[in-house]
Amino acid sequence: MELTFKSLLLLAAAFYFLLRITAYLLIAHQNRIFAKSHNCLTPRRFPSSFLGLPNWVRVMRAAKRGDVLEHIASRYPTYGNTWKGRILFGASIGTIEPENIKAMLATSFKDFGLGPERHANFYPLLGDGIFTLDGAGWEHARANLRPQFSREQVSDVGALEVHVQRLMNRLPEGDGEVADLQSLFYCLTLDSATEFLVGESVDSLLSPELNPTGDVDGGKEEMSFAQAFNVSQTYLINRTRVRGLYWLINTKRFRDANAIVHRLVDKYVDMALHPEKRARKISEKKYVFLDAIAAETKDPKYLRDQTLNILLAGRDTTASLLSFTFWLLARHPHIYKKLREEILLAFGTGRNGEGKHPSFSALKDLTYLRYVLNETLRLYPPVPLNGRSALRNTVLPRGGGEDGLSPIFIPKGQRVDYSCYALHRRKDLYGEDADTFRPERWGEGIGRGWEFLPFNGGPRICLGQQYALTEASYTVTRILQKYARIEVAGTHTGPTMDLTLTVAPKKVLLRLWKA
Repeated sequence: MELTFKSLLLLAAAFYFLLRITAYLLIAHQNRIFAKSHNCLTPRRFPSSFLGLPNWVRVMRAAKRGDVLEHIASRYPTYGNTWKGRILFGASIGTIEPENIKAMLATSFKDFGLGPERHANFYPLLGDGIFTLDGAGWEHARANLRPQFSREQVSDVGALEVHVQRLMNRLPEGDGEVADLQSLFYCLTLDSATEFLVGESVDSLLSPELNPTGDVDGGKEEMSFAQAFNVSQTYLINRTRVRGLYWLINTKRFRDANAIVHRLVDKYVDMALHPEKRARKISEKKYVFLDAIAAETKDPKYLRDQTLNILLAGRDTTASLLSFTFWLLARHPHIYKKLREEILLAFGTGRNGEGKHPSFSALKDLTYLRYVLNETLRLYPPVPLNGRSALRNTVLPRGGGEDGLSPIFIPKGQRVDYSCYALHRRKDLYGEDADTFRPERWGEGIGRGWEFLPFNGGPRICLGQQYALTEASYTVTRILQKYARIEVAGTHTGPTMDLTLTVAPKKVLLRLWKA
């Protein structure tokens, strides 16, 4: 019988699918052998009908409401500290077990990475940066950047004073008037971060619009740098939510925002590579991050990518910490009073320019301030959701079986998400009042090891954590020196979350009274 082209095509298709099915069965068999050899048991199942589409819809609705962190955290009391389900066609594993997070970030570090999907998703804004790379590329970037965050660099609190004073100058003159501290904190951290990174501040606190986290002002032809940076991050988190379909979200607005951000950073990269182009000369005594890494490499794209990655961390994590700190302090006046007493005892009042400027070492001696910041980071970690992808077949030590105490098998390519937001509110770790803002708990020996992860952990632990804590400590101290009390302006209910790559309350509307 003579074979026609159509029959040959059908035969080839059948052979292809047979190969795929055979490969699938072979891999499944190998995975079962691997799992059995490591005594792995199946984790508890999270209900996932219709390939996980309803789960994805619920997440998207929660994100729109601004309570997606609570939505995800609500799964753990019902389904255990480690569970497996489906969301948008793919398998999903969630965990808040410290031992599992420790394995992914430290003890089994080489088994897990950010994964190719995250790199491709974040690439339009962040390129090949320290927050998108795995393997040798990440190791090279980390080695270059680590020396830039030495104690000598992060302890220069004098550089913060001008920006903090500009922030306080933007607060209302009259006592009891309303101010949105969240938008001011984003300006502050953007200004201080750009000065540290590129040698010149973008001076957003001097801008007449002063709308760094909102939409483009009406009538404005182009987004500002701060607005564009925020728009780009909003698109990145939306791309993340659709998982492997991230490439479908690539609008002109997203591309325009990325171009604005890249154009400004490229200008500073060019000046770092060609100092004669600078409008004003930078003092040789002044540390500039971009100049320091430009001494190591002349690749303009590498310089831009690393600068943008550090700017993301330098602006957003500290602004998040400051925003939630004052959101909480305004709702707990007795804590504000106690903290202010500690600050005044150390540095005096700030009215009419009085009061000492805090030094780096003196700030570290403020025990209650450290407790307040730790408690804020516990309740509202700046990066509340994170995850890793398995680079090879591996195991996690907890989550298997009904009691959740056995290892679980993680196949190559599987993503495991963890919620620091939910981890930090576990009552078995932090007490029955884990949802309560109580800084004093930090004098009780809690939050040790992998139970407290505001800055990640392991080889990828945040390089700039001391920079962030120093800037937050200095800013809180200077504001409390000047203002005797603050009150909530508006509702006392929980914050509506603004979740991009980091999280912040949408507004921090307060009334302030000078000392």
